[in-house]
Amino acid sequence: MASSEEVVAPSNEEEVTETPAAQKREERLRKFRELHFKRNEARKLNHQEVVEEDKRLKLPSNWEAKKARLEYELLVDQKKKECAERGEDYDRVKLLEISAEDAERWERKKKKRNPDPGFSGYAEAQQRQYQRLTKQIKPDMENYEKQREECGEDFHPTSNSLIYGTHVPSKDSINRMVDDVEKQIEKRAKYSRRRAYNDDADIDYINERNAKFNKKAERFYGKYTAEIKQNLERGTAV
Repeated sequence: MASSEEVVAPSNEEEVTETPAAQKREERLRKFRELHFKRNEARKLNHQEVVEEDKRLKLPSNWEAKKARLEYELLVDQKKKECAERGEDYDRVKLLEISAEDAERWERKKKKRNPDPGFSGYAEAQQRQYQRLTKQIKPDMENYEKQREECGEDFHPTSNSLIYGTHVPSKDSINRMVDDVEKQIEKRAKYSRRRAYNDDADIDYINERNAKFNKKAERFYGKYTAEIKQNLERGTAV
């Protein structure tokens, strides 16, 4: 009996010692499975990103701007339909939705732009000059109220009013107009005018475009090629 008890005792100790080892092994296997799962998830996400990036690279360079513009146009069409169903004016509703900050920002952007695109016609140039002159006008409210009291009902003349031609401008207004006219004359004098045609000049061109090119070449390289040109004209060039 004693010998059998001595044999059984070590087996119980082995079971006790094997249990923590099995737990550690199970813990390691669980962590390994988690890492394996995370690796597969990362691989799947990377593959999706690669596919999406490949799609983006195959799209045109302006695709994002074009897509945003199309989405905006669809939104505008939808709002127009809604306003038409309610019997409202879309432009008026759109203005009501614009905040004061956005309106001020757009006005600042407009002021930064150059409103003068260059000469396109005398009518357009006159219109731009009129806009420029009216922006420079600073109203004199004190003089305005004074004239309004003096003229009374004729301040806003009608076809029966006789006030036309009786207004005498002040000396300051006349001087301001004279200064502005002198500035316009000075600015107009700086404009590039068409050069007069010289009948005695040598004809070394075949058309107007070639003549301009030859003038540019002469201006930049004429002093270096003067001797070569003279030899070619004399027929003594080597």
